[in-house]
Amino acid sequence: MHLSDATWPEAEATDTDLAVLPVGSTEQHGPHAPLGTDSLTAAAVADAAETEYDDEVVVAPPIQVGVAEEHRDFAGTLWVSEDTFRDYVRETVASLAHHGWTRVVVVNGHGGNVDPLREVCARITRHDEADAWAFTWFDGVDAPDMGHGGPVETSLLQATHPDLVREDRLDDAADGGADGWGEWVSGVNLAYDTSEFSENGCVGDPGAGSQERGEQLLEEATTALLALLDRVAER
Repeated sequence: MHLSDATWPEAEATDTDLAVLPVGSTEQHGPHAPLGTDSLTAAAVADAAETEYDDEVVVAPPIQVGVAEEHRDFAGTLWVSEDTFRDYVRETVASLAHHGWTRVVVVNGHGGNVDPLREVCARITRHDEADAWAFTWFDGVDAPDMGHGGPVETSLLQATHPDLVREDRLDDAADGGADGWGEWVSGVNLAYDTSEFSENGCVGDPGAGSQERGEQLLEEATTALLALLDRVAER
């Protein structure tokens, strides 16, 4: 059940303590992919898992602004501090728990959210009236070429939101993008902002992606999330 589509009596009638909270970001993804890429992909994985899950699970509305200051030099990027982000996630989980949804899997689509989500989910589980775990969809798939706005994210968008991918800009994205994330010397990344190493914000060649690969990625991510939901439900 999706909370955004349900009425309050329908929400009250649910017979589960399990919820999924999609979390993403609003940030640049090169000249070809939408600012909402991370939120769209996280929600797509959460939606697919809700459809395939054998039992009932509540899907909360996605959190669409995350820890993304590294993309600040590209127009449209929004961000909050790690403290604000952690507080927002924690209070959202607390409100879910107030209604009885006390086991919450946060489905994340943005790399900058990974560390603060790990910390806040541990804090929730240790100190609040809920248990929470963070699942980052691209960590649950075969994606060694992840990049940023590269073939992995672009493929998933081509499978789930093809109308939002600017196919005529894929070559430009690759030409003005970077091959890797940052400027590494002696194990230290000297770059804090994406604009320091990528002209257009892209990392990787999005033209190497495809709808077919996106469908496979969605299947892999969904399978991984379903396995996690099953284990969480057993705890």
